[in-house]
Amino acid sequence: MKRVSVIIPVYYNEGSLPLLFAELQKVEDRLLAQQLGLELIFVDDGSGDASLAELLKIKQKRTETKVVKLTRNFGAVHASKTGFRFVTGDCFTILAADLQDPPELILTMVEKWLAGSKYVICARKERHDPWLSKVFAAIYYRLIRFFVVEDYPQRGYDVALMDRSLLPYLQNSGKNINTPLYAYWLGFKPTIIEYTRQKRVYGKSRWTFFKRIKFFMDSMVGFSIVPIRLMEAIGIFVSLASFGYGCSVVINAFLGNTDVRGFATIVALMTFLLGLIIVMLGVIGEYLWRIFDETNRRPETVIDEIL
Repeated sequence: MKRVSVIIPVYYNEGSLPLLFAELQKVEDRLLAQQLGLELIFVDDGSGDASLAELLKIKQKRTETKVVKLTRNFGAVHASKTGFRFVTGDCFTILAADLQDPPELILTMVEKWLAGSKYVICARKERHDPWLSKVFAAIYYRLIRFFVVEDYPQRGYDVALMDRSLLPYLQNSGKNINTPLYAYWLGFKPTIIEYTRQKRVYGKSRWTFFKRIKFFMDSMVGFSIVPIRLMEAIGIFVSLASFGYGCSVVINAFLGNTDVRGFATIVALMTFLLGLIIVMLGVIGEYLWRIFDETNRRPETVIDEIL
């Protein structure tokens, strides 16, 4: 019997876990009707609520369920990658525990996989999120399409079903990686399913502004040389402009058209150029940090217990 592996990172999801499990049981029944098995892999990402207790209840009801407990919060991406180590199915997917992405999407994706598609993604055609999240997402995906992958889904995606042949690439990816973007970047032609992302009902989102900024930086710095090239272009433009300004100063000096005015102009130029240099050093620092993080042999996550 072929099996579908579902990795579910868990972080402060005690309210939604019982309902999620009930939905997954329905999915499992329908998969069994097609002679397909379901492998559930829950990764507790250092939750500070009763999420682990809820996972243990699920484990009691369905003993073959795998529960992996991390020592602390490492982030959803790293928790998902930890789940990749325990995949034994013929295809696999990552599903959020907050029920914003309907579990029945698994059935639709499996249908496409059985038809021969190695890579099935669920692209969002609409999302019931706070307006600020929508604005941030719109800017983020526009930049991703412009700088990294031009045909990336316009509103992005989180849910994807991948054939087991893609698993080694994801297991061996870098520490600071955007998993959906990386999977898309691999080049397998995706089969696209559109859906509407539901409003969050249970719990509070832990996807903070600073986590979003880090995710954005990982996406840009991890996949694109454009920031470095942009700095080079700005540097060339500023150098040419400065050279032209210097030439005009020398010519005016020979012509005797010099005066002592211009202090404000000099200060403005100095502060602008110094600010530009600091920003450029910051971008270079982001690249250097990721090189250091990949080579310092620090574990990506630490597993406390495997149930």
